[in-house]
Amino acid sequence: MTAMVRRVLTVEEAADRLGIGRTLMYALVKSGDIESVTIGRLRRIPADALVTFVDSLRTANPKVAA
Repeated sequence: MTAMVRRVLTVEEAADRLGIGRTLMYALVKSGDIESVTIGRLRRIPADALVTFVDSLRTANPKVAA
């Protein structure tokens, strides 16, 4: 049996995956740094939006070769 992969996460689940707090996650969503969608009255974070966010951080802060 294959494991079901969730395509959208709650704000709390997304914050846990990034290792940050719920308040910071809401701030990142509000600022537009992390994409979110509304399903009815619920705010959800697409799982791939976390990858996009981390990739943007890596691009903005490239590691300097020593």
